[in-house]
Amino acid sequence: MLKLIFVSIITLFTAFFAIDLKKSEKHETHVEEKADKNYQTYCSGCHGGKMDAFVDRKWKYGNSPENLYKSIKSGYVDGGMPAFEKTFSDKEIKDLANYILLGIKNVDKYTSKEKPLSDTFKTEQNTVKLVNVFSGAKVPWGIAFLPGGKMLVTDRSGELYLVDEKTKQSQKVEGVPAVRASGQGGLMDVILHPNFAKNNTIYLSYSKPKEDDSKLQTTAILKATLKGNQLENAQDIFVAQPYSTTRHHYGSRLVFGKDGYLYFSVGERGNEKQNPQDKKNDLGKVHRIKDDGSIPSDNPFADGKDGQKTIYSYGHRNPQGMALNPYTGEMWSHEHGPRGGDEINIHIKAANYGWPITSYGINYDGTTFTEFTTKAGIQAPIHYWIPSIGPSGMAFVNSKIYKGWEGNLMVGSLRFEYLNRCVIKDKKVIKEELLFKNIGRVREVRMAPNGYLYIGVEGKGVFKIMPVS
Repeated sequence: MLKLIFVSIITLFTAFFAIDLKKSEKHETHVEEKADKNYQTYCSGCHGGKMDAFVDRKWKYGNSPENLYKSIKSGYVDGGMPAFEKTFSDKEIKDLANYILLGIKNVDKYTSKEKPLSDTFKTEQNTVKLVNVFSGAKVPWGIAFLPGGKMLVTDRSGELYLVDEKTKQSQKVEGVPAVRASGQGGLMDVILHPNFAKNNTIYLSYSKPKEDDSKLQTTAILKATLKGNQLENAQDIFVAQPYSTTRHHYGSRLVFGKDGYLYFSVGERGNEKQNPQDKKNDLGKVHRIKDDGSIPSDNPFADGKDGQKTIYSYGHRNPQGMALNPYTGEMWSHEHGPRGGDEINIHIKAANYGWPITSYGINYDGTTFTEFTTKAGIQAPIHYWIPSIGPSGMAFVNSKIYKGWEGNLMVGSLRFEYLNRCVIKDKKVIKEELLFKNIGRVREVRMAPNGYLYIGVEGKGVFKIMPVS
């Protein structure tokens, strides 16, 4: 009898506790929703559409709860910050300050001072070893795998290497075009023709200097035949217009689509106010051409009346990762935002991806350039990062070699120096794992035909990711 009474009391206590917990959770959700509404109504116009953007701010008046409370309540007239003491109650100000702090803390998951102690790493589902297969490239921008096990590796400085992984021997490939290796420019991506085994054709993207004015350069795509360690019959099949004096945002990723056409990215070269939304130029776009440089008849502006014939999508900032989704046949890419707002996009013909009309980022000086994160007529990203991770390189894992990774999307991080594992479900990133923290700036990520993942790390070379049994 006593036992029954005791069990009943415990059951009753548990039920009351569960009800109380649900009430607490519901209250916290309500508080956060109200803070979010207040932020969107009163703060987003000056500070950006997402409170996460605060993570990349320089805090003139401090970012402690007390500092934030004071800033919101009393303001700083000389600094352009109005006072909200007549708008919000003290509690609403505290809730808003705590809401902003959530964004500030978001950067903590990316940063770490610990350096790798060995070449072996334990991940959530695998233990893997990074095996250095080539250390000759200072900035290994692109990797392509040849039949028979060799690989091509580009160095942004302008060198193309033919690497034999088995013998660990390498040689420079001759006949590479002259590049303007300055800023973010140089020799960038490399891919093989889908029928390389028969035609030995490769494609390179590079920053091309203008013949009559070396201060100007642009993104160009070169087609050539690889014979031994020599490029023959080299010719540019695309040269982005206009040329620019800037030394950044070249884009330059190359991927053959399921349709057999060549897709490639061209950055907006730092002129966001003009280039990405202007369909009469090539900058800030993803392009699609045939393997010889001619125009597919079903390109959205193939007649040239409303836009450049090669354009497939527009409104891009600087896409430095592209990959064909092997499970859906869709073309995916990611691109750099400013301070915050790196994006993952799935490409739709003729779609406008918004830059700089919409963005989850802010200017580098902490000011905002748009209050919109979404807008009618703009294709929204399927995922974005705040703070910016500096994404580069992109590959879908279509191999069973790595337990639990099949179907995942791998993205390199330049800023935080790690490999980002994205778990994809219904075209959404539902989980992320940060691999190899502080390994170095991960510039390139590629799946090899043998089912192994390779990454290019600046200053260290190319690594093969090997599972440890």
